[in-house]
Amino acid sequence: MSSGGDRFSDPKAAPPILPAPAATSYPFPIPNPDPHTLSHGAAMSFFPDVSKIAYEGPDSKNPLAFRHYNPDELVEGKSMKDHLRFAVAYWHTFRGTGSDPFGPGTAVRPWEDGTDSVDMAVKRVRVAFEFMEKLGCPFYCFHDRDVSPEGKTLTDSNKNLDAVVKALKEEQQRTGIKLLWGTANLFSNPRFMHGASTSCNADVFAFSAAQVKKALEVTKELGGENYVFWGGREGYVNLYNTDLRRELDHFAKFLQMAVDYKKKIGFGGTFLIEPKPHEPTSHQYDFDCGNCMAFLRTYGLEKEFKFNVETNHATLAKHTMYHELAYASAYGMLGSIDANRGDLLLGWDTDQFPTDLYTTAQVMLVVLGQGGIGAGGLNFDAKVRRESFEPIDLFHAHIGGMDAFAHGLKIAAAIRKDGALKDIVKQRYASWDDGIGKKIEADSEDFASLEAYMLQKGNAAANVSGRQELIENIFNRYFR
Repeated sequence: MSSGGDRFSDPKAAPPILPAPAATSYPFPIPNPDPHTLSHGAAMSFFPDVSKIAYEGPDSKNPLAFRHYNPDELVEGKSMKDHLRFAVAYWHTFRGTGSDPFGPGTAVRPWEDGTDSVDMAVKRVRVAFEFMEKLGCPFYCFHDRDVSPEGKTLTDSNKNLDAVVKALKEEQQRTGIKLLWGTANLFSNPRFMHGASTSCNADVFAFSAAQVKKALEVTKELGGENYVFWGGREGYVNLYNTDLRRELDHFAKFLQMAVDYKKKIGFGGTFLIEPKPHEPTSHQYDFDCGNCMAFLRTYGLEKEFKFNVETNHATLAKHTMYHELAYASAYGMLGSIDANRGDLLLGWDTDQFPTDLYTTAQVMLVVLGQGGIGAGGLNFDAKVRRESFEPIDLFHAHIGGMDAFAHGLKIAAAIRKDGALKDIVKQRYASWDDGIGKKIEADSEDFASLEAYMLQKGNAAANVSGRQELIENIFNRYFR
């Protein structure tokens, strides 16, 4: 779930209704739906000039076509659609306004009426599913407050959510699009200013529990395959006023309650923790995969959760996405991926769409290496740039991201087929495959026996080169 930007603003603020922009001249047709052309009724089209996005191959110059993502193409014996399991993020795509810390929203969304009513939320569901159906994206993800307005009381909020869930279920049945994961927004409302499960206010802990209970029920009702916990404000700003251990104990207690309720209602989906080091707090308790692993093991929760790893969060923690995924996968904890990128020239969570082939190829190397992403997927927790304010830009962004990962998948599969990197790793660790190395790994040696071994041998064997530059050159061969 992740991220920043619009999700830290008031979730009840509807995108502004701006005048339709003047037509721009392109060498190809660019649809720009006019709000006055939108009809009313069951057959309404919110993107009337966009047809279903098709695969046209690498030579296509059509901006509304896939060049690499061919859903039915087999890679390592499995279709691209099943390898990648793409999901659209409801919050950025359908609730994002284009606002940033220096200005209000710029997004032109002709279907919005300027209200935060349940009727508008239901209409937005129709918009979302038309978009996803035309894009050919098989999954979506949401926070409870993304899809439904918050009421004056918890009872009102739950009632609103139930009304919108009815529409979501109808559209899922109509289109076959599924819910990858659901979650609760425990960070936008002012009640969460001190955190949710880690708040100094016990009533806020209780409210958070009630909200997650409902979100879990809704996720189960919609057939969600996972449920995500993102500790948006689960951290501290100032240690002078923080009982750190007590907050961590409360956080663990909250997660255990969620596990207990999951079992009680028979929710079979995977629980996912999403690491992020900071922002909005100075330090967040789910700092990175290593930190989360230590936390879960400390409280005996490691068998109940996996990780939902995000690229932009990895870079904020001063890691590469490759590192975070490799760490999670090494311990069998990689459950799902938030596919985006940050701007390395900026120190905050920019949530841009993924376009870097080196990153997508590295991601897919890890995913293929662990036999697939399982019940997880690649969720585009990304938003169009503030300057990209027209509805058509939502299509361009997702098409580019889907193509980047499809291309990365093909590159990763080619690298694996040739086995060059695998052979290099095997040779580098050859001393552990027999002799003293094999004995150490088999726990048949101790300090005394290893001392005797080295006293007899006299010195360690000479090291061999890591061939760092050669490895990078080999990797580059596949980008053509």
